Amino acid sequence: MYVTIVFSGIIFAKILLIFVNAIHKPREGVFLRIPEDRDYRYWSLRNTIKRWPVWLAHRFPFPGIMDNVCFKMFGVKTKISNSLFEGWVDTEFIDFGKDVVVGQGAIVQSAVIIGNLLIIRKTIIEDNVRIGSHAIVMPGTHIGQNCILAANSVTTVGQELERGWIYVGIPAKQFKKNYFFEDGLEDKIGHVEDVESLREKYEDIYIRRKDELKRKDRREIKKEKKEEEKKRFDYEAEEWEDIDDGFSI
Repeated sequence: MYVTIVFSGIIFAKILLIFVNAIHKPREGVFLRIPEDRDYRYWSLRNTIKRWPVWLAHRFPFPGIMDNVCFKMFGVKTKISNSLFEGWVDTEFIDFGKDVVVGQGAIVQSAVIIGNLLIIRKTIIEDNVRIGSHAIVMPGTHIGQNCILAANSVTTVGQELERGWIYVGIPAKQFKKNYFFEDGLEDKIGHVEDVESLREKYEDIYIRRKDELKRKDRREIKKEKKEEEKKRFDYEAEEWEDIDDGFSI
């Protein structure tokens, strides 16, 4: 009976969407968030029509099955192998590859309201992508194959995430190369004699940031900053001397 209700809701919403899209076709762009703007008005209408069947699909006792069916009916390109039920996924202008996992509480968007603007851009997520819990994928983001977007990280509108990398932060930045989808991990770690050596190897490959600087490099940067500050101070002192001379004259 539950399956019948879900499919009835999806089919009814699909019929309504056909009529609505015939009147005004969805399109990408930046639009004003005012009732007079047709793109904003019909975007709101489409989301209202989809809300009920998407809510039903999310609460199906066997997670993942009805979600993918619902997304496919609404035009999202996805695979049955994808796990999208733990987070929230927009229902248009999104392409998923295969074996994609969206973490609990994560949000994948193709549209966002910022101030008085509505931004709609196509979001592309390629194969073997992992999106951590409570991460936010903004509209127009392109996540390459074998990428990991860490928990609580946020991409920017239109951001390109290079394939094979782990991204962390707000906004998301490259953290480390992602070796988890590659063969030969044992060779990368190599032979270790004790647990402490294994931990150091693991930290070097997986944990330590790619942009982590050595002590010598940090000293050089600190020295350069001090020199820049000294130059700026000397320049400002000269400016004040000229001003004082002008007043004295």
